[in-house]
Amino acid sequence: MTIKRLVAKQHPFLSKKISPVEDYNKDLEQLLLDIEDTMYEQEASALCAPQIGIDRQVAIIDMEIDGLLQLINPEIVSQSDEKVTELEGSISIPDVYGEVTRSKMIVVKSNDKEGNEVELTAYDDVARMILHMVDHFNGMLFTERVDRLMTESEMEAYFNHE
Repeated sequence: MTIKRLVAKQHPFLSKKISPVEDYNKDLEQLLLDIEDTMYEQEASALCAPQIGIDRQVAIIDMEIDGLLQLINPEIVSQSDEKVTELEGSISIPDVYGEVTRSKMIVVKSNDKEGNEVELTAYDDVARMILHMVDHFNGMLFTERVDRLMTESEMEAYFNHE
């Protein structure tokens, strides 16, 4: 088990285009394990390599009962015209939340850990998390897409109603 330290929100990897994975080897397998361990330690739903200071397009999303989704070099193929506005946050920017409008459905092309190309259709929260991770790979934090930041009292009311 290797838990990595999260980088600060000012870290350059959070604001630059991240390099694609080119080598599918033991180092990549270890990076996937490190991301998974760190994600669970942080009690996050998703985590990507730039958030732990690694310049590689690698992310893991916890899809709950559907298991873990490993994204390597993801590319959005298409997005639905139907959009949904939901609350988002990021462990890279603690205690900041806002409403972000994103596509309800996406098709994403990615690689598995052996380098094989895979394509999947994702909906709702999983689509939102994939789009959030792809933004990280393009050097964009969710705060750059936010429709409206939430105040602390609005956040308390939001979580009290769930």
